[in-house]
Amino acid sequence: MNKQPVILVTGGARRVGAAIVRHLHAAGCAVAIHYRSSAAEADALAQELNATRADSACTFPGALESDNTPGALVGSVLAHFGRLDGLVNNASAFYPTPIGETTAAHWNDLFAANARAPFFLAQAATPALREARGAIVNIVDIYAERPLAGHTVYSMAKAALVMLTQALARDLAPEVRVNAVAPGAILWPASGKPEEAAEALIAKTPLARKGEPEDVAEAVRWLLMDAHYTTGQVIRVDGGRALNI
Repeated sequence: MNKQPVILVTGGARRVGAAIVRHLHAAGCAVAIHYRSSAAEADALAQELNATRADSACTFPGALESDNTPGALVGSVLAHFGRLDGLVNNASAFYPTPIGETTAAHWNDLFAANARAPFFLAQAATPALREARGAIVNIVDIYAERPLAGHTVYSMAKAALVMLTQALARDLAPEVRVNAVAPGAILWPASGKPEEAAEALIAKTPLARKGEPEDVAEAVRWLLMDAHYTTGQVIRVDGGRALNI
């Protein structure tokens, strides 16, 4: 059996997910890198990490909205590494859903990515996490508390993920700790953000700057590895923006 703590990170091939994977690996963990369509990025990341420490990273594909994927994904990780010490529900979907234009498909897609998959992944991982006395970290959003205009369904789905965090913290205690990280302005959407909108967002942030993916990754690492008496909490990594939102 692998002697390193094993952490499964969903959506771990790119952007904040990749930063979380690298940070956990640097802290001595073995990492299971889940991806949906970013095979090339996931493989390159695993090769990079395995070159540093052999057999410490592996990739696992899967469409999380599929009924069978959560259980199969957790099973594959256990078959490869022999253990599971932590789960990071990072994979997400984000786009606007204006009132009058939102469809049932939008609803299903946003809730599947942001709430349904994290629940069923946690359920599948619970036996292994209980055995390891491990932890779950969910990546939520400051908009789970105060909604983003034009993004009603996304904000609702992330609010559901916050409630899932709190409910699981009660249901899985005392063996498994469950917490969340709520990022603020860390990375702009892949499609970019208009300069004026970006400047307005920073103006609402007391620390007056955009955060870095590593800021989120360090909060995740702390909750997984060092926060031994913390459960059911949402840690804001937002430069203080929730004060002015």
